[in-house]
Amino acid sequence: MARVKRGTTVRQKHNKILERAKGYLGRHSTTYRAAREKTEKAGQYAYRDRRVKKRDFRSLWIVRINAATRMAGLTYSQFMNGLKKAGIELDRKVLAEMAYAGDANFAQLVETAKRFIGGKGK
Repeated sequence: MARVKRGTTVRQKHNKILERAKGYLGRHSTTYRAAREKTEKAGQYAYRDRRVKKRDFRSLWIVRINAATRMAGLTYSQFMNGLKKAGIELDRKVLAEMAYAGDANFAQLVETAKRFIGGKGK
């Protein structure tokens, strides 16, 4: 029985890794071992950061909403509490977009929130 020669299979495997490592600095883009280590680590970072991205965006939205509500005399938590009591269910992404664009409807939402928290804005 003939033996199995793996030359083409190994070359394909190596080329797949080296293709992914294009653009890496130094030997990390040219040698298989270094490229494999770097692409594995890159995959770990990509997996982790797909989740971190969601946290980062939520944080950004909260910062934008807070900045806009403070200019109107409320804090973020007071604003969100007022919206909840008013039964307005807009997500933070939409609220942040309205606040960032300077939408007149956002000002109405702030006034609604103030009414529902008893008007105890600053």
